[in-house]
Parts: sequence; structure tokens; C-alpha cells
Amino acid sequence: MNRKPIVTLAASVGAALVIGLGIGRFVLAPDTGHEGHNHAADGSGSADQSATSEPSTWTCSMHPQIQQPEPGDCPICGMDLIPLEKDSGADEGPRVMSMSKSSKALAEIQTTAVQRGFPSTEVRLVGKLAYDETKEKSLTARFPARIDELFVNYTGIAVKRGEHLAKVYSPELLTAQRELLTSYRSDPSSSITAAAREKLRLWDLLPDQIDAILESGQAKDHFILRAPIGGVVVSKKVNEGDYVKTGESLFRIVDLDELWLYLDAYESDLAWLRYGQDVAFTVEAFPGETFHGQIAFIEPEVDSKTRTIQVRVNVPNEDRRLKPGMFAKGLVEAQLAEGGKVYAPEFAGKWISPMHPEIVKDGPGDCDICGMDLVPAEELGYVRDEEDEAPLYVPASAVMRTGKRAVVYIEKPDTERPTYEGREIVLGPRAGDQFLVAAGLDEGERVVTKGAFKIDSALQIQAKPSMMNPQGGGPAPGHNHGGDPAQGSEDHSGHQMSALEIAPEQASQLVGDYLEMQAALAGDDLEAAKASAKAMMETTGHSGELPALLHDMLAAKSLDALRKPHFEILSNAMIAAAKADPNAFDQSLTVMHCPMVYPNRGADWLQRSEPLQNPYFGAMMLKCGEVKETIEANSDAHQGHAH
Repeated sequence: MNRKPIVTLAASVGAALVIGLGIGRFVLAPDTGHEGHNHAADGSGSADQSATSEPSTWTCSMHPQIQQPEPGDCPICGMDLIPLEKDSGADEGPRVMSMSKSSKALAEIQTTAVQRGFPSTEVRLVGKLAYDETKEKSLTARFPARIDELFVNYTGIAVKRGEHLAKVYSPELLTAQRELLTSYRSDPSSSITAAAREKLRLWDLLPDQIDAILESGQAKDHFILRAPIGGVVVSKKVNEGDYVKTGESLFRIVDLDELWLYLDAYESDLAWLRYGQDVAFTVEAFPGETFHGQIAFIEPEVDSKTRTIQVRVNVPNEDRRLKPGMFAKGLVEAQLAEGGKVYAPEFAGKWISPMHPEIVKDGPGDCDICGMDLVPAEELGYVRDEEDEAPLYVPASAVMRTGKRAVVYIEKPDTERPTYEGREIVLGPRAGDQFLVAAGLDEGERVVTKGAFKIDSALQIQAKPSMMNPQGGGPAPGHNHGGDPAQGSEDHSGHQMSALEIAPEQASQLVGDYLEMQAALAGDDLEAAKASAKAMMETTGHSGELPALLHDMLAAKSLDALRKPHFEILSNAMIAAAKADPNAFDQSLTVMHCPMVYPNRGADWLQRSEPLQNPYFGAMMLKCGEVKETIEANSDAHQGHAH
């Protein structure tokens, strides 16, 4: 196999410096730049001139030495030239970035107010229907008997309460009947008569059967066993002619008017699940039809093998359409409040039975089914006072996450120029397209929901603290990082830099272009792969470790130089982001592995689905590799975690 040596950025592009700022169609040129970088505008216009006025100088954000009097393409990398203008504004703080109104318009920056309320989310679960354990009844022999006739002679037959099951002969039963008749004739109200009657009752004779013996005045040789409950005979342990001893099992009957649905929930789902919540679910037997039940129990511990928690749902089934064993897909809609509570208007100020969630009353009392004391809904994790417990939340698109840090950019009010400040916040759970905010923001502040990565790039180019570089300082992005990108790169002081990280929200915006690149490499199409890198850079901007990696891809002279190690570094970062937050993606992703890429370890990549298409070898070894795992999107729920 022909393996070409890895060419570093320093060797491949020499003095070409990647210090451009990816803010759509504009450049923020700081007042103090790096030596050799020309950031000056022609100075002929105001900083706040209209976005429609024509700039006098056009430059490449990756190669600022390129300056032309009119728009076009960069002669080095082919990127679109962008207008050059003086736009840094006053230095108002280490995390503050100001810009002109025209730059804001070109960057398409959008903001949204921080709100207080109850954002809703959907929790998708999968599971299986089963018998209601409280509705099972085993019929055992209460006295020695011979089975002379079976009326229920196969499993699965439905019976009603009181229907015939079998005819038996028992000398002991015959003796007990005679005892009752003798005592009854002597004194119907005596304690001996009452004891004889109770003995027969304990032997499973129904009251009307005992009355029939007294009315006839004769003990019967044979006795009819009747069903103690209505349901389905799910187990038959005897045949005609069998002689059974006391305590032997005869039948097991299950009432199917109510079923249990067992659903598997992941730890991340528990914040949204509460006793008594409504669960909507579907089964394949009735497409397009939705059934409902209520959560009646949540297991107290996590399964050590599956890492899931079992949730039990009580499901009404009076029409018997649902069958035990059916697979079901469940959906819980929940609204989360502060303190980990759930907002459910139907339970506000209510009292609930701790054993039967369908029993809900306006005040304290007893359960109509089991007689247990009702408990206040707030003891089960529900909100009591709506106004006091509404949390703050922001759109998920406003949050940039890397590792354990979460950063948003807020728009500073009452400033002459549009000004934005970075702020670290403490996040709560994610609710659909929203994040709850535990600390760091106030109601009414405006956060950047579109263009935050561009502002972050602008701060990086000015060596200010940013999401990717919280301490600030250091060389301007785009300079030679050196080292082996597969193991992390070194800065100008020779210190090892961290491996590439991509926030899940940013990765979700890049995944389409990444998959296009994977397909292009599998098809041995170098230009198409570079086009995908260029498209990704339009999303990331041109400053930071990821844009630097994309620039290396654009500078690659061959497929092999782009594939190894650059595509592997990008793939590893995308896989890590998808695993960190599968809910950030709207499509399922398959992780593939080829053991031949590197002799000692191989390499991974992402695809939408099979069949496997190897991007590291293309047509030479297109099918080389294996499916490693699947990362499901949030639409498929909890089939939806990495297996």
C-alpha cells in the first residue's frame, strides 16, 4: 500500500497565515494586529456606513495579504473575497466584541430574549406490554380430588367469573358436605353450622354453590370448579383423569382488562418522568392509533447491564385489543420547572393515590381502590405554585458547549455600536430546542442565537477569551500549529495542545457537509472533498483549531494527504460530539471502522447508514471495514443511544 508522508502546514503553505475572521461577509480588524498582517481599511467611509455601500478593498479571510479593489476569489485557496473594514470598536472588556451596524447585518446576527416559563420536551421510550401482576389468579387444589371432566382443556381460552372449569370427585368434599347438612338440620344458626359453611367457602366453593347444597339437602358426589375471576387461562396443569393433592396448581387465570407496559428509560430521561404522568404509545398491530396509560412505578435502581431504568405504565384494556408481549413506542410530554420538578397543570394542588395513579382528588382522603391515604402532588415531584417555580431558558442554538463549559453571547443594551459579551453559564436539562439555565443569566437579557460562532472567532483573532480559548492570549489563530494533528498539535512555545473538540450544536450544523466529504473521499473525488471543507468553513468561520484543520484539508495536494490524518481528526471529533449529545442531531449516524488505515489501530468515520463506503482507501478498498456502533437521533428515542 502506498503511504505518503504527512506534510505539515508549515511545509505545505509556508508563510500563508490563517487569521481571517468568519463572520459571513465581513472582517473585524483589531486595532493591534500581528506583524505582517495588513488590517487597514481605506478609511474613506464611516464605521457605521450602510451595508449596501461598496467597500474599496476586498481581502481573503484566510490569506489577509491578498487585497484587491473588487470582489472575486482568493488566488491561493479559492475562497470568496470579503470586504475589509475597520470595525473593532473600543476595547470594552476581555470578552466584549463591538462592531458596526453594517457588519452586524452582514453577519446576520440574531438575538432572542431570555425567558421564564416551562419549556416542554418529548421523552421517547420503547418497551413491551405484559400482564398486570395484580390481576393474576392461580387456582390450586384445596382438597384431594380426581379430575373427571375438564371444561377448559386448552390454554388461551377466555373465561368469565363463575364459569365452569372442571368437574371433580373428592371423598373429602363429600364428607364436608355431609357435616354441613347434619349441623344445619340440627341448628341452622349454630356455630358448628357456621364453621362447616366456612370450611366449604375456604375450599373455593362459591356462596351459591353452598346454598344449593342446603336447598337440595343432599351431598353431591361431584363438584364443579368455577373461575374465581374473569380473564384468560394462561396455564393449565391438569388433564382429565389426574388425581391431584391439596396445594397442587390447576390453572392460572389473568384478567386482561388492564395491562402493564414496561418501558426502558435512560438516566438522562429521569428529570422528566414522574409518577402519574400520561404516556401515549403506539403498537404495530394498530398503525395510526394512539393508546394511553399512566406511570405507576419507576424502578429505584439502574440496570447494570443495559444502563436503563424500567418505568411501569398502567394501561386500560377493556376491549382486550392489546395483547401481552406486544412491542410499544411510548411518548411522554413534560414541562420542567425549577428544582427538578415537573409542571403539570392537571396535578397542581391535587392529591394522588400512591398506588393507583388514576385516583386524583382535590383534597386529602383515601384511595377508592386500596384505601391508602392520598398524598399531595408536590411530594411526587410536581409544581404547586406556577408563578414561583418557572425557570429561565434559552434556545439551544444560543449555547456553545465544549467539555464542561457552556458559553453564550449576550447583546449589551444602550450602546452606540452593536456590542456582545461572552458569558459562561450553568445549564440545566435540555428541553427540546431549549436549555434550562441554572445560573448566569437574567430574564430579559438578549442572547445571540445566530452568529455566536462568528463572534467567538472574532474574539479569538484578537487573542481575547473565547469558547475555545477561555484564558485568551496566545498566537493569532491560523498560524502554524505544527506537530502531529492525530495526537494534538504544539503551540509556538512547544507545549502540547489539546485534541480537537467540536461542540454538539456546532457538529450538528456541520454533519451534512461532513457526510458529503466522506462520500467524496469514498469516491476518490479530491475536489468534491475540498468543496465540503470550504462549505464547513463558512459555518465555522476562519479562526480556531477546527478552521485550521479545514484549511489543511484545502491545502492538501492529494487524496492521501487529506485523508490521513486530517479526515481522521475531524471524524474523531464528530463522533465524540455525536456521542456526547445524540439529541442535538436530527439523523441517525453509523460509526464505521477500518483496521487497515493504520497498522496498529485503524481509524473510524461516520456514515448515514450502510452499506460501508471506506473514505480512507476509496475504490482500492471500498468495502474494507465493519460497522462499529449506531448513534440514534432523538426522533427514534431510546433505541436512540449508542448501542
